[in-house]
Amino acid sequence: MRNGLSKDLIARVLGGAPKYTLEELEAKFPPRDLKEGAFVTRFAPSPTGYMHIGNLYSVLIDFKLAQQSNGVFMLRIEDTDTKREVEGAVDVVKSAMSSFGFKYNNDEKYGPYYQSKRKDIYHSVAAYLLEKGLAYPCFLKPEEMDEIRKKQTAAGFATGIYGEFARDRDIGEEDIIKHLDNGETPSIRLYSNGNPNNRIFCKDAVRGSVSFPENNEDLVLIKSNDGLPTYHFAHLCDDHFMHTTHVVRGEEWLPSLPLHYQLFRMMGWTPPLYIHTSTLDKIDAETGKQRKMSKRKDPECNVSFFLAEGWPTDAVIEYLGNILASGYEEAKLKGQVKTFWDYEMKPKKIPMSGALFDMKKLEWWAKEHIATLPVDVLVKNVVDWANKYGSEDNKKQIADVKYLTAVLSIERDNIKRIRKDFITWKQTLNEVSYFWDFLFTPNREYPYNKDVLREFIATYDENDDKDTWWQKIVYTAEKLGLKPGEVAMNLRVAMTGRTNTPDLYSLMSVLGGARVKERINIML
Repeated sequence: MRNGLSKDLIARVLGGAPKYTLEELEAKFPPRDLKEGAFVTRFAPSPTGYMHIGNLYSVLIDFKLAQQSNGVFMLRIEDTDTKREVEGAVDVVKSAMSSFGFKYNNDEKYGPYYQSKRKDIYHSVAAYLLEKGLAYPCFLKPEEMDEIRKKQTAAGFATGIYGEFARDRDIGEEDIIKHLDNGETPSIRLYSNGNPNNRIFCKDAVRGSVSFPENNEDLVLIKSNDGLPTYHFAHLCDDHFMHTTHVVRGEEWLPSLPLHYQLFRMMGWTPPLYIHTSTLDKIDAETGKQRKMSKRKDPECNVSFFLAEGWPTDAVIEYLGNILASGYEEAKLKGQVKTFWDYEMKPKKIPMSGALFDMKKLEWWAKEHIATLPVDVLVKNVVDWANKYGSEDNKKQIADVKYLTAVLSIERDNIKRIRKDFITWKQTLNEVSYFWDFLFTPNREYPYNKDVLREFIATYDENDDKDTWWQKIVYTAEKLGLKPGEVAMNLRVAMTGRTNTPDLYSLMSVLGGARVKERINIML
């Protein structure tokens, strides 16, 4: 244990006297008035301009745990790494969360929610640690630390500032003053008493009790270049004073768990319960093996991909819910719940190993979801997507909403036999593109029986009901020695350019008499 610094020296080291005492901070951020068992969770992204599908996966867990326990879900921006910050990145995060229906409750009482605006809080806690001898000012320069790492690597030691390599670990007040008088600005390092030969036991909500060697590294708590905290120190202060009960983060943070437990115990604070989620994996198309999803290789890594391509956000949430809660799909198929929000998710059921993200499986969830939508809701989603992300052709398709509604109403009147060929809003417009003349491409390669086309058009009347219309097809088939299905296929391809479409009578009714005759005449 080292001697603590005097208050005057602490003020010099930190560039100013701390604004709060620890007692004042506890009074400033009192315990939340929530029922017992309520979860307080937070999504805490760095503003790097990118929202990963793994982030959305974590947000879903955070939000769901808070929602089902009548707790609180917060959005906290971890913007202390100024080198990585991208302008407009926070808007990217907020827009993505809004698009997927995630609402956060940032009570001003526990703010601000930007770490860059909480400097007074971090410096006040750092002042406490300096006073107690639990932290110290370090004047090592970057080039000196590089030299230390080189020597450690050459000797086969773990790299870092610890033990004999922590030059300023036991620096006295007299030497600290000399450095300060020379105009040097220190970082503030943890004075670690950990011993890697000992093990620390930590609890993970998914994995249960896990153990690691104790942390012995004197990690930086406050950086020298901007006076802002590192992730480790900021997360300690923020999760304590915001009264976070559960922290959801990727399994890559598991090795940091002993450090974070050390920090909480050092302060005498209760750590939150950590939930370390597995990576989201996919099957590699080239190797056939499961691998971690990659920003570089996989466009679906970026949440904006799903929005731009028109994937139903509710279907994406349903699919992610299915991945993280193993019993959800069965409960849904049995009719026990309607959506993931009705299902009680248990942290212990979250996958511990690589969770597989399968685009084909997502397609199934999207088809099932769209099939449940009333026509007016389907139309609204398609129109909203086209207005925001669609091409000029897409915008022309939605110009006449009445016609679009008629097109999308085909085969949606029988709930037991509802069509399930729509996957995304973009694909929906593409799937029905033949209804618009400027997008219709006649199929000139199909071996039409032109006698069929001539016979049908001779008797065609757009006012015929379905039975009358079908009798004319049967009549044409009998007259030409064909099966009714062969007649219908000739008409289907002439109308749409495709061999597989929804109900032929319905689509011809929507096309209208003039267009039906025109398309048959094109083939003739």
